[in-house]
Amino acid sequence: MPNKPLTAIILGTGLGRLSEKIEQPLCIPYSSIPNFPVSTVDGHSGQLIFGKLGGKDIMAMDGRFHYYEGYSMKEVTYPIRVMYELGIKTLLVSNAAGGTNPSFRIGDIMVITDHINYMPENPLYGQNIPTGPRFPDMGEVYDPDLLELANTIAAEKKIKLKHGVYLATQGPTYETPAEYRMFAHWGADAVGMSTVPEVIVAHHCGIRCFGVSIITDLGVNGKIVKVTHEDVQKAANEAQPRMAALMEEIIRRS
Repeated sequence: MPNKPLTAIILGTGLGRLSEKIEQPLCIPYSSIPNFPVSTVDGHSGQLIFGKLGGKDIMAMDGRFHYYEGYSMKEVTYPIRVMYELGIKTLLVSNAAGGTNPSFRIGDIMVITDHINYMPENPLYGQNIPTGPRFPDMGEVYDPDLLELANTIAAEKKIKLKHGVYLATQGPTYETPAEYRMFAHWGADAVGMSTVPEVIVAHHCGIRCFGVSIITDLGVNGKIVKVTHEDVQKAANEAQPRMAALMEEIIRRS
């Protein structure tokens, strides 16, 4: 059994194969964990993995849960509460997203510097759980030290990074051209259907967060094309080696 981990990773779209790099893995199917939802999205394996990555003991979610699958926000973020109880101090998250920034290209990796929560419910709605205050400050949700470390590693490894604001929608529909224009006007650089609920709860628990998006399609005038889940997976898989190298080295040095 691995030692107690301090770092957790949510292996969303674009990072699933990073699980193959985890050494001495102990895999626990979600279906065998009390109160855990089951991932229903193609490409999300659905298991907790404990092992070593970057020379450190880690915990990884190989597949996440989404609000659009019919789960409540409390169910979507329940694994973060489990991480807190297990002593996790740092959370790394990944996702696939549509780019609304005209300078972005398919396959770009965007470090999330801030987010906009456009989901219909905040995961902290209801009785406050005393892992954090009733009204948590959201000024620095994404840890500045981890952002700086990522930039340093990317420069050393010649990994081109974009930086921007991630907007989370309920899904499961992809955005209309009008919605893309609206989100860009609001200041969003990328749009997806995950990540923000987990990060809000992690931040409320005092867990420092780092997030990255793989730009898998473009919501920019003149560049919008019909997109499928298979297209998104293909673009994410092509960017995966660069994202995996970045994440592994962040774990090693943090």
